[in-house]
Amino acid sequence: MIPDEEVFEVQRLYPQIYLACHRNHMRAVSTRFRISSQDASILVHLDRVTAVSPQQLAKHLGVSPSTLSAAIARLGKLGYLDVRTNERDRRKRELRLTKRGAQAISATSVLDQQKVLAVLNQLNAAERKQALDGLGLLAEAARRQRE
Repeated sequence: MIPDEEVFEVQRLYPQIYLACHRNHMRAVSTRFRISSQDASILVHLDRVTAVSPQQLAKHLGVSPSTLSAAIARLGKLGYLDVRTNERDRRKRELRLTKRGAQAISATSVLDQQKVLAVLNQLNAAERKQALDGLGLLAEAARRQRE
């Protein structure tokens, strides 16, 4: 059983990070990447190394694969994600974030890059690693919970 205090700490701490680093919302046409917040929400669920299938992504996002299909095609055409055929099963596709996709995420994130940098600069290298590892653990647990 997880103590209520630990739940409270996540509820208390996350908004502090969000508020300190949040940027004003941008319209898709206001950046050179020209992606909507919906497009960005797709990209942030992809990784540059570990592939995810369109079906897994659709399930995770709570949309039908057909709904996601057009977005995948558009984002792939823009060079933001890499769509490949699975080597073991040629009927399946795999999605990975590209370097350009990572740049698009950074440019359109709800967290301002300079504000995040300023916060991270408050920590030494060991503290930054510890903080990022912790965020990674929470994000992974969140993905598993959603599935």
